[in-house]
Amino acid sequence: MAGCGSGSGSSGTGSGSKAPLVIGASVSLTGDFSDSGKAVERGYQLWADTVNAQGGVLGRKVQLKIVDDASSPVQVVTNYQNLINKDHVDLTFGPFSTLLTIPASRVAERYGYAFLAPAGGGPDVFAQNLKDFFFVQPAPTTESGDVFAQYILSLPASERPKTAAYAELDDPFSAPIAENIRTKFEAAGIKTVYKQVYPSETQDLSPVMAALAATKPDVIVGGTQSEDAYSMVKSLVQLNYNPKFMYQSNGANSPLEFPDKVGKGNTSGIFSSADWFPGSTATGSAAFTKAYVAKFGGSAQTVDDSSAEAYAVGQLVQAVAAKTGKIDNATIISTLHSGSWPTILGNLAWSANGSPTGTFNLVQWQGGKLLPVYPSSVAQAKPLAVKPSWGG
Repeated sequence: MAGCGSGSGSSGTGSGSKAPLVIGASVSLTGDFSDSGKAVERGYQLWADTVNAQGGVLGRKVQLKIVDDASSPVQVVTNYQNLINKDHVDLTFGPFSTLLTIPASRVAERYGYAFLAPAGGGPDVFAQNLKDFFFVQPAPTTESGDVFAQYILSLPASERPKTAAYAELDDPFSAPIAENIRTKFEAAGIKTVYKQVYPSETQDLSPVMAALAATKPDVIVGGTQSEDAYSMVKSLVQLNYNPKFMYQSNGANSPLEFPDKVGKGNTSGIFSSADWFPGSTATGSAAFTKAYVAKFGGSAQTVDDSSAEAYAVGQLVQAVAAKTGKIDNATIISTLHSGSWPTILGNLAWSANGSPTGTFNLVQWQGGKLLPVYPSSVAQAKPLAVKPSWGG
């Protein structure tokens, strides 16, 4: 139970200690979630570099120990057990994906570690009712598609889609988002003409998308991760079927990977959800963007949401330390459960089970850029009410 002692922050937790603050995280650097996993890694690294340049957390330099889980729920458990019991890390940060966050959060809870997760906010995570878990996004991922449904239902009746089709990855993150949208659409009279849940090991979505396109839906809702999102678009391009509206829960919200994988001309008009965007005025966002571009290259438009979410995890640790003068797991858990906390994602607050209480923004690809378009309070452009043709 050495890890239990480490997790409690029994030594070196206050401002008097100058020992490194060792933070462990299991991240998908290979496997199905590697695109987003690498973005999470970049966010963690950038925060550590930034805080260390400022003297560390309570004078303690941050030392990251990041290990690859290969997108495997089995490996992620082994990784966190090793980080806690063998490496005796002071704190743990979360992985990518609900599929991995569920088992990882159980390990952290067993040893009394606070578990701040930048991804993995499916309903099964919160159903565990873990007091030490905090999902570092504005709302549960199940609700991330709500903003798309709200936008569609805000249109005049004559402009709304009449029919909808749903293609959903069998994944605890992806399918619930699409299902939540379907429930809202059907209640508003938008008829479901197709629905298919496909296995996570599906390599070729052409048969699914061919069957979907045959129903000629006005709107396509993809409950996607990354590779399946790219495959979905490429299949529709090959089929030459262009819906009036298209939404993807993940994949399309990657400003760097998405245009590279599907072709820049094939992105236009596709919607997704986001909690961070270039030009955001949230706490620390401008500095984050500048530092990201300086370290990793590209431009503000190529910063991945997952990097911003991971960076916000670190911001919360800093904020707790600044408020309490301590940085141990018990302090983090008790402190974050009260009040609202400013981050580059906006102000975050949580219910007792770690479920955040805010909302997402709707983003859309326009002119080769992923722009916030709804609600109007954050919009940088008006939504394209009808999706342009592929290649347009």
